[in-house]
Amino acid sequence: MNDANDDRYKALFEGQAGTVFGAIKEKLIATKQQWVRDGRLLTDDAKEPTARPWQRPNRLPPGQELVKNWPVLDVGLKPLVPLDQWELTVAGLVEKRVRWSWDDFLAQPQSEITTDIHCVTAWSRFDNRWRGVSAKHFLSVVKPKPEARFVVFMSHDGYTTNVPMGYFASDDVLFAHQWNGAPLAREHGGPVRVVIPKLYFWKSAKWVRHVVFLDSDKPGFWEARGYHNVGDPWKQERYG
Repeated sequence: MNDANDDRYKALFEGQAGTVFGAIKEKLIATKQQWVRDGRLLTDDAKEPTARPWQRPNRLPPGQELVKNWPVLDVGLKPLVPLDQWELTVAGLVEKRVRWSWDDFLAQPQSEITTDIHCVTAWSRFDNRWRGVSAKHFLSVVKPKPEARFVVFMSHDGYTTNVPMGYFASDDVLFAHQWNGAPLAREHGGPVRVVIPKLYFWKSAKWVRHVVFLDSDKPGFWEARGYHNVGDPWKQERYG
């Protein structure tokens, strides 16, 4: 890594930038880490622990409760990102390092999907309509190198999360800028957030600004604090 984006990425992982670490609610972090130690929210549902949604009569993963609203969860900041200052950058093991402005982003082919949300805090919301740039298109532009096996997302609040390449490359993954026909609200990660429906929603980074492709796994913010590295809700991968 040798550009400015990589330096910012390295600083965040080493805790030197101070953005998220200086502003998040320490009480929230302590509470979540206690959940990890207690195994909170894990159920005794072991009948088909690896069953996928289409193999179960119930659309809810184990331990989840259906909600109609969309709860707001973050780590203490809701950054305001003016559209004329927004950009999405890429680094790491790719053939092409793009730097998209807002206009560049909207000029890409747009896709629409309808998915469910499953939050690690045990709520789920069905039938969310998203519009944005698909991961498939994004990957066709940046062209990851064969050795790229993991993706790390960085957000405007300093948050990071890591995802295996196979999950990010799925057909139902988007960089979303609309939800249910309206611009994605700031509190839910607007202007743009990642949407990875097959994983718990902490993996769908809000306020995304930078994507890094790696050959080895690099735990993100919650993963380094005891959350599971993958986060499959059908396997109850809440904690690592």
